[in-house]
Amino acid sequence: MKKALKSAIRRTGLTRSHVASCRLCCERNILAALGRARKRYIGRILCYHTVGQTEWGVNDVTPDQFRRQLERALNAGFNFVPAGEIVRTGGGPKDLAITFDDGLKSVLTNAAPILKDLGLPWTFFPVSEWSEGRHWMPEDFALSWKDIETLLAAGADMGSHSATHPQFNEIGVDQMVDELAGSREVFRKRLGFAPDTFAIPFGQSGNWTDDARRLARDAGYSTIYAQAEETRPQDTVARTFVTKYDGDFIFDALLKGKFDSWEEWF
Repeated sequence: MKKALKSAIRRTGLTRSHVASCRLCCERNILAALGRARKRYIGRILCYHTVGQTEWGVNDVTPDQFRRQLERALNAGFNFVPAGEIVRTGGGPKDLAITFDDGLKSVLTNAAPILKDLGLPWTFFPVSEWSEGRHWMPEDFALSWKDIETLLAAGADMGSHSATHPQFNEIGVDQMVDELAGSREVFRKRLGFAPDTFAIPFGQSGNWTDDARRLARDAGYSTIYAQAEETRPQDTVARTFVTKYDGDFIFDALLKGKFDSWEEWF
C-alpha cells in the first residue's frame, strides 16, 4: 500500500519539496488560528533568508512583505536590538532582533536598504564557499566578498554559516572541522577577522550533534544560533523562522509565540 501510494505521488509530479512546502503552509495557518499564545519574558530573534529571491522557495519573503512585517512589529511596540544583545542579556519581551542566513544577494540589494531606512540593527550569516563562488547557483546569486565588506562597513554584524551549508548530522568529524574552523579561517583571510558566532545550516533539532557542538567550541565560536525555539539543539540560541507564507495573520501569531514548539519539515 505504501509503495503504491509513493508511486501514485510520483506520477503526479509532486516532489518531497512540494509536499514539505504544502505541509509548512497548512501547519502555519492552523497554528496561527488554533495555537496557544505563549507568555514571553525574553527577546526574540527572527531568522530570515532572502528578500525577493523567489528561487529560495519558502525561505523567501518579498520586499513589501519584509518592510510590512518590520513596520507592523514597530507599531505593536517592539524594539529592535542587535541579536548579540539578546544573547548577552536575554532582552525583554518586546525586544526583537533580525538575522539572515545563507548570505545571498538580496540581503544587500533588497533587505539592507529597508533596514537602513527604518534604522534597525541586524546580523547576517554567509556561507564562505558560496562567497568564494563555489556553488551551483546562478552567477551573482550569493554575496561576494566586496558585498560583505559593504554590509559590514554599513554597520551590520556577521557570523559564519559554515563552508558549504551541509546537514551536520550527515557528515563526519573531518568535514565538520572544515565547515567550522575552515570557514572561520576563510573569513579571517578575506575580511581580516574571524567571526565567533555561527548559525547552524537548517538549524532544526536533528541538524546538530554532540561532535558538532564540541568542534564548534574548539574552533572558537562562542555563540551557536539555531533555527527553532523550544525544539532547538542543546546549548544553542533560539531563533524564530519567518517564511514566505507569513502574512499579517501568521506574523502576528509568530510574535505571540504560537510557533515556538514548531519545526520546519523537509
